[in-house]
Amino acid sequence: MKIECVKDKFLEAVQKIDKVTGKNLSLPILSCVSMEARGGDVLLKATNLDMGIEINFPAKVITPGKVAIPNSTLLQFLSNLSSNEKISLESLDGVVHITTKNISTKIKTQPHEEFPIIPRVTDGTSFEIEPDGFVQGLRSVWYSSAVSSMKPELASVYIYHSDDSLVFVATDSFRLAEKRIKAKKIKDFGNILIPFKNVSEIVRILEFVHDLVEIVINQNQISFSWTGTYLVSRIIDGTFPDYKQIIPKDPKTEAVVLKEDCVQALKRANVFSDTFHQVTFRIEPKEKTFEVSTKNNDVGENKEQLDGVLKGDDVAISFNYKYLSDCFQSISSDSLSLSFEGLGRPLVIRGISDSSFLYLVMPMNK
Repeated sequence: MKIECVKDKFLEAVQKIDKVTGKNLSLPILSCVSMEARGGDVLLKATNLDMGIEINFPAKVITPGKVAIPNSTLLQFLSNLSSNEKISLESLDGVVHITTKNISTKIKTQPHEEFPIIPRVTDGTSFEIEPDGFVQGLRSVWYSSAVSSMKPELASVYIYHSDDSLVFVATDSFRLAEKRIKAKKIKDFGNILIPFKNVSEIVRILEFVHDLVEIVINQNQISFSWTGTYLVSRIIDGTFPDYKQIIPKDPKTEAVVLKEDCVQALKRANVFSDTFHQVTFRIEPKEKTFEVSTKNNDVGENKEQLDGVLKGDDVAISFNYKYLSDCFQSISSDSLSLSFEGLGRPLVIRGISDSSFLYLVMPMNK
């Protein structure tokens, strides 16, 4: 194989590929990028067996062929070349020779025949979508997924179609986030579970895409295709909890506060929180009191009053600070609604002017 190309286009493709390259020491071929020179372009492929990606970039193909190169080595080398450097790359006897005007480099390769096949999702439900909305949906909820894979259905983002929206949901059983994204002309594909560890990579790749993306979903996989790029991810075979049953429908207490006031009060409170990151809300609507308090016997204690519109019954209930603070990145409204259904029942947080996002937090037992 022999090609000539410009460094910048080559590097851009290799950087995207690197997000999916495997780091499996027992299978060194997964740390490689597959290069296939054909016609007037080069096809790069990478996989970690859970996800796969293919990217085309333009090049002058002198001799067609295939080679598998360690992606980390290739990426580091290309990153340190001058912009728009012209590159000649040739594969000979298990070694890739890369030359520029003043540089000559050799990189050892792996047997290309060992590189896994990346599956193509051809049968299934397909539709086109603006990638910004899909990325926003994932970003709004992914932090609520379980970290452990003991329950794969919780270590994932659940996606389904409802009316004219895509609904994204994640929960680790202590908190739950739901985001609705308007998406017209989408066929009902049932529901899918994308593994949490794949979601972050999908977001990192799609966030820089401005073209319409074609999504194809079948029983085992979801694929994303756009100009010159194909991305595929495994989906989980499992059943997501019937989360709608646990969303309180009859709140006993409600507080409407400015989001920034709440964020800053929680940050100050956390300085004095205990090892369980416990923060207590005490709301007394008749007294017009909303108090945020924390106490740590080794550090001290903090109490702060928040201004807000309060109604309903008195309540004093504790939550994990981290679980509360995580959701604010997903709320664009200036004001928040905090709804309480009583002791032992979850808190629901919504943006006042944004009904597309809902966040539920279970209280602490302590």
